[in-house]
Amino acid sequence: MVQRPLGNHHDGPDTLLVTPETTHTEPVTAETARLASLVTSARYVLWDMDGPMCRLFAGYPAHEIADELVRMIDGLGMGALLTKQERSGDDPHVALRGVHERHRGSDLVLALEEWLTRRELEAVPKAMPTPHADPLIRTWSTFGVRFAITTNNAALAATAYVESRGLADCFPYIYGRTPNLDLMKPNPHCLDEAIKAMGAVPSATVMIGDADTDLLAARQAGVSFLGYARNEDKEQILRRAGAEVVVRSMKQVLDVLRSLP
Repeated sequence: MVQRPLGNHHDGPDTLLVTPETTHTEPVTAETARLASLVTSARYVLWDMDGPMCRLFAGYPAHEIADELVRMIDGLGMGALLTKQERSGDDPHVALRGVHERHRGSDLVLALEEWLTRRELEAVPKAMPTPHADPLIRTWSTFGVRFAITTNNAALAATAYVESRGLADCFPYIYGRTPNLDLMKPNPHCLDEAIKAMGAVPSATVMIGDADTDLLAARQAGVSFLGYARNEDKEQILRRAGAEVVVRSMKQVLDVLRSLP
């Protein structure tokens, strides 16, 4: 276990994102120090899966699944339930939430959620691991830090993914989407469930996510947040939502752990 004072991770001036291209020494130093404090004080880590751990739909593009879901809704004669934005989204969760908001608890929502779960399971074999995520998970776990997955994807898909990577022993707690879509992030439900299951102390817990919904859920659960952004657009979304620590590579986190005595 990494033993460091917990402190307040939000102290200090606003800083810039640490990237290999950053040339301003002082902001880099401040951001690096904040990252190091966040990582070394964490005794529990809640991982979002799709993004920080892998690109689940790398081999089965999410926009194709979203299109299939919309066509299925149309085929059931329920297409009028969706707005233009929901019909054209690249994320299948958008259309799924749209139907849910207008037909909460219906058999239709249950059927669509089950269909999406099957598609997520089919995507697992072609999922692309996020660079450096696997060694980061293995290295961090040697410090006695406890992990859970808290995802808006199906728990079955998350379980299948970590089993495929030989990481199942690192993740005894996995919480994902339920048929009650109101409980998806930004609702902190899956984070709260993981915290209770692990007996975690929120002040010693970090959520790693790549979406503003992850950040909002972390705030409501009372845990710190470490943002992961694989591109500039995702970084800007997290920054605008108020994320204070964002990395563009999991190697930055791994380097912190490897620098510890």
